Amino acid sequence: MLSNTLSARPRLWLPLLLTLAIAACSKDETAAPATAGQPAATTAATPPPPAVSAEVQAMNVDQLRDAATNALRENRIYAPGGNNAMEYYLALRDKLPTDPAVTSALTDLLPYTVIAAEQSITREEFTEAQRLAAIIEKADAKAPSLPRLKQSIASSQQAVAQRALDTEARTKAAEENRVKDQQRLAQQAEQQKATEAAAALQLAQQQEAARQEAARQETARREAEQREAAARATAQQAPAAGAPAAAPAAGSNQLRPISTPAPRYPPEALRAGTAGEVLVEFTVGVDGSVTAARVVRATPARVFDREAVAAAKRWRFQPVSEPVTTRRTIGFNPGG
Repeated sequence: MLSNTLSARPRLWLPLLLTLAIAACSKDETAAPATAGQPAATTAATPPPPAVSAEVQAMNVDQLRDAATNALRENRIYAPGGNNAMEYYLALRDKLPTDPAVTSALTDLLPYTVIAAEQSITREEFTEAQRLAAIIEKADAKAPSLPRLKQSIASSQQAVAQRALDTEARTKAAEENRVKDQQRLAQQAEQQKATEAAAALQLAQQQEAARQEAARQETARREAEQREAAARATAQQAPAAGAPAAAPAAGSNQLRPISTPAPRYPPEALRAGTAGEVLVEFTVGVDGSVTAARVVRATPARVFDREAVAAAKRWRFQPVSEPVTTRRTIGFNPGG
């Protein structure tokens, strides 16, 4: 009597199951919330639940029969774990191993469980896939799809683990590149600071050298003025009367040149055939040497100035009673 009842009820629901097969498979994710949304690596590391839960195994035949009927009516073919038709029928088969209705029901429901397992693998819900594989293996240890499912679960788990390793490696490489970029930017900033400090030091040194040169020139000018003042004082203190040799000769302050070498012609001006003249003002000391010289006017400007002043400073005159300042024009003619 029990066998006939079990046989009739699965056959009654199978047309409906065929109609709702796709919908049933698509509800795997909702039916198994414990695995949905979990990281693949965590799911793979969790031991799968048994094919038939202990609570289902503890139910008696009548309870299992009613539970299986309700599960089929509510389209709970293989999920959720511990409350689905496959587990109820497997527990019934353990209690009624020779009942053909139970065997027939398991045979009819097995393909949907296989599809659900494949979908769980695709979604990388490996704990759920292993639970379903355990149900399939308990239902039919020689099911043709079982080796393929197990291999697919293993290879998919390896792929997910490798992907996690690759992601970790990329993240690590990105972090290393970020650290290197920060170090490079810090080095560039330090180099920029060092360059600016070196430029500031060089500018300070140039300014100090210019200050020292200006001080040296000022000192030299004052010393020259002091020598000239001393020479004038000495000349004024000399006896107005006395031996003819002691008095300055008439016209002794007139400049009488001893040596006036010509200036050097600037090479650039000579190559260019440039001619010009420089009006030089110079001072002759009491010993006849030129103590100072400067350019008053030059045509063209700044071409012959340096050589004109250098030449004037080499000139020598007969000694005079006091310093004499005068001007002379020095000409430059490339063909002269």
